[in-house]
Amino acid sequence: MSVATFSGETDVTSSGVAVTGVSRSFGSVLAVVDASLVVPAGSVTALIGPNGAGKTTLLLMLATLLTPSTGSIRINGHDPVTEPERVRAVTGWMPDALGSWPSLSARAALQTTGRMYRMTREQAAVRADELIALTDLGDFADRPSRVLSRGQKQRLSLARALVHSPGVLLLDEPASGLDPAARASLRQLLRRLAGDGTAILVSSHVLAELDEIADAAVYLAAGRTASPEQVAAAGASARSWRIRSLDEVALERALATPGVVGALVTVRGVDQLGTLVQVENEASAAALLHNLVLSGVPVCDFGPAVSNLEHTFQDLTRSTGEEATK
Repeated sequence: MSVATFSGETDVTSSGVAVTGVSRSFGSVLAVVDASLVVPAGSVTALIGPNGAGKTTLLLMLATLLTPSTGSIRINGHDPVTEPERVRAVTGWMPDALGSWPSLSARAALQTTGRMYRMTREQAAVRADELIALTDLGDFADRPSRVLSRGQKQRLSLARALVHSPGVLLLDEPASGLDPAARASLRQLLRRLAGDGTAILVSSHVLAELDEIADAAVYLAAGRTASPEQVAAAGASARSWRIRSLDEVALERALATPGVVGALVTVRGVDQLGTLVQVENEASAAALLHNLVLSGVPVCDFGPAVSNLEHTFQDLTRSTGEEATK
């Protein structure tokens, strides 16, 4: 997992998303202060940050719905401020809650959206059928949108964002309300779209899922994107690992034996999911596992207690909070 930040040496002005020094204020409130990032074509980038970090404001600017106070944005080489129609023609936008026409069926909503993108009636009908199959809406396609569940409306919202086969996809909490099967289908779909060349920026609080699909991550806090140096330091900081054994007594005995646990490993305790240890780095984790196996401990599960994205996010959030109190 890498951090997606802007570099003058990276040319993504002709495809994908490029954001440089963007800020946006609402009166005296600074929602986005200094955001820079890139989302190359053919990739999925996670946009991560606490509530109020400015994620939705940033996405609204990318989608041409807000104008930046300062800085520049390019979507497939187009400026959302001066070329909004061109940006909308290549961008699929799925907000957290798009809403729906309550009296229209999912099929009719998709056909209507297709017509808004200047498709003929026949083209819009064919595309609607394709998207109904793609987002697994077949059983609900002809029901009024008002009777759809939250998850079904989310799938319809995604389908509407894909009507015109956009080259850039902006998603704000796309998995909200989806059941586990639908979440798995969403992950597979996003990876398939990225494989076809789509640049995807997805904001979500479900970090474990983002860890499975994202090629890179952008961390936003208090309106600012974290620097590569900050991300690297956060990702390399000490973290909790969890160990489970078929013989917990043998594990406890080994962890209490001098020489098994190195100087960079600290035993934290036991919870319902296993034994927690604090590990300074991956080399120390590998050494610990090696020593446990040599000691005859039947280890059946050994890995980080949280995902890489969650660990980095927690460390960055903690660092931001500490700086704010100084």
